[in-house]
Amino acid sequence: MTLEPPPEHPTDETRAYRRALGSFATGVCVVTADSPQGPLGLTINSFTSVSLEPRLLLWCIDERSERWPIFAAAEHFAVHVLPAEDRATAERFARGVALLKPGEFERRENGPPCLPEALARFECAVHDRIQMGDHMVVVGRVLAFDTAEGDALTFWRGRFGSLGADQ
Repeated sequence: MTLEPPPEHPTDETRAYRRALGSFATGVCVVTADSPQGPLGLTINSFTSVSLEPRLLLWCIDERSERWPIFAAAEHFAVHVLPAEDRATAERFARGVALLKPGEFERRENGPPCLPEALARFECAVHDRIQMGDHMVVVGRVLAFDTAEGDALTFWRGRFGSLGADQ
């Protein structure tokens, strides 16, 4: 599930279901890809490992997102696991169209745009796209990855937090 706004007029049951789902603490990631206007970011909390061999991961995007057309069509993308101090980055890419400016990203030859700071970064080629309900599941084949030390940014019951080795 993305950190997009809920439907315009959710029912009481829909709100209760969202609250129940929010009871599961998740890590916070930003996915980046190229768009015709330039590199674009999207905050997600629907990231998981699928397979070690081959190296596959997945994330989901809401079909109501204005970024849906770009990410649904992107053949390459990068997933960034955010460090605890990157709440502003998570909020920036959570809503609206969030283009990256020159100097805010880096890229390897022929790779997707990448944020310079992340606890982990996974550069991927699309392996599969699966439409499920009101979301698309994007399965990526990991082409390259990096890791760094630090505490993780988390999301639980509508609030940001952190998780680290000392907690």
